[in-house]
This record gives sequence, structure tokens and C-alpha cells, in this order.
Amino acid sequence: MSARAIQDQKAIAREMFVRQAAHANADASASPLRGATIYATESRQDYTRESTADEFCEAADKSLLPVIQADAANLTRVLRQLEVIAKRHAPRIAFRAKGKILLLDLADIMAVQAEGNYVSLRHQRNPYLVHESLSSIAEKLKPYGFIRIHRSVIVNISAVEEIHPLPTGESRLRVKGGKEYLVTRTYKHNLRDLAQLWVGSERLCG
Repeated sequence: MSARAIQDQKAIAREMFVRQAAHANADASASPLRGATIYATESRQDYTRESTADEFCEAADKSLLPVIQADAANLTRVLRQLEVIAKRHAPRIAFRAKGKILLLDLADIMAVQAEGNYVSLRHQRNPYLVHESLSSIAEKLKPYGFIRIHRSVIVNISAVEEIHPLPTGESRLRVKGGKEYLVTRTYKHNLRDLAQLWVGSERLCG
């Protein structure tokens, strides 16, 4: 299971819980009994007692709390399990460096930059040099959410925080940590992959 699929499952779980809670509150608030008068006959006594439906609905609202609390507990448990699974199945990259084989989470790599016959993995903590061509590593990283923005730069789409269009038709990206990279016009079309929904910004990727 991919990390993206797990995130989708977590989002669906949250949405289901919110809908259940909203539906329960809507049912209680939309009850036609609220504000009306209810006549209840007690079998052990010989008289009819009048009470307001507001009291009845208030009791009904309180009766929903255990159900909502139980759903919240189940949701929390499911989300924790999904987080464990996500960490276990998070995509990683393995490479040789200084006589050792290192394994890094791809989510922690902000960008990949060409440096001669090497590529520099721009990790959150330290950059790592790997003896491989940028074209080769670009193909390997493409299924994991990396796009090419320059002939010598690939970025992790989940790390991009801002896009600054330039008068030249190029753009500048800022990733987590503040580092900026230039997007040339040749690779501008790849910016479409930065988000699933663009609102009023279609021309940016045209």
C-alpha cells in the first residue's frame, strides 16, 4: 500500500466520522418535537403529566454522546494504526555513501540537484552525493511524486510551499526550509502536478 493511498484512507476515515457526528446532530436539531408539548401517561399513577419537548430533545441529545464518543475512540484507534502502517510502508531510497548503505525516507528529501557526474539529494538535515545521472534518478523518483523543473533540478512536490511567477515566463519555487529553485519554461508544464486542484491559476501551468 502506497503512502498516498494510506493518506487517502485516513482522510476518508476522518470524513466519515465528521459526517456521522453532523448527521446525528442534524437529526436531533431537526426533530419536529422540539418546542411542542408532549403528554405522557404514567402507568402507576392516575394522572397525565405535561412536559416540554425541549426537555425530551435535551435528553436525546445527551443520549447521543456515548455513541459519538465511541466513534471518536474508534476513529483515533484506526488513525493510529494507519500512521503505523504509513511509517512501515513509507517509500525509502537506498544508496551507498562513505562505505555504508544509507536508507532515507523520500518524504525527507526536498530536491535532487545535478552536480557534475553526481546528484545531490537535498535532505532535511544534510545533502548526500550519489554517483548517478539526474535523468536516471528522475525516472526512478517520478512514481513517488518528484517532478523535473530544470535540466539540473528535481523537486519533491510535497515539499513545495510557494510558487513565484517571474516576468520572463519562468517561475521560482520555495520548498520547506526556505530553499528556492528556478522553474524554466521547458519544464513549466510539470507544475500541474503540484496540486490536485487549481483555482483561478490555470494560466500558470499553461
